[in-house]
Amino acid sequence: MPNKDRAMTTVALIEDEVHYRAGVERLLNESGRFTVVHAFENAEDALRVLPRQPTDVALVDINLPGQPGPSAVLKLREKCPALRCVMFTVFEDAENLFASLQAGAAGYLLKTSTPEEILGGLDELVAGGAPMSRPIARRVLASFVRPAAADSGENVTQREREILDQLVRGLAYKEIAAELAACRT
Repeated sequence: MPNKDRAMTTVALIEDEVHYRAGVERLLNESGRFTVVHAFENAEDALRVLPRQPTDVALVDINLPGQPGPSAVLKLREKCPALRCVMFTVFEDAENLFASLQAGAAGYLLKTSTPEEILGGLDELVAGGAPMSRPIARRVLASFVRPAAADSGENVTQREREILDQLVRGLAYKEIAAELAACRT
């Protein structure tokens, strides 16, 4: 359902597969929220046109002929600083994901997403968010997880272990001190 309070968001599609590009263009144009004003089959054409005819959003495929998506995003962001680029791809690997984000992509949506997820991701972008398909968001979060240090006990002295045991039992510092002092005599 179109939102009458919001102007249409203009979109440039940079996708080399003609049938897929036509399907996404139809989806966006029929949404009532987005309008595709440019459709390119390669990054070079987009880099020639978009600085002179800017759009709000660019959906960029990663595996483009000639210049790959992350490189295109980097150059588009240099020439069109207000342009929000979203990678739109089948690739879920960390190398492509992080290369795209480092190049300045504002989001990363998978082509396997449902039409509702694609439109929702673009709505999120327009609202100031950074849309990511669920598998991508999980991969990003997993990249920040550090393995817990295995407590082999090598770094804890016997005395420290006794104190920790007392703390676990809920004793106050004074009680621990008194108990440990009694053990030494």
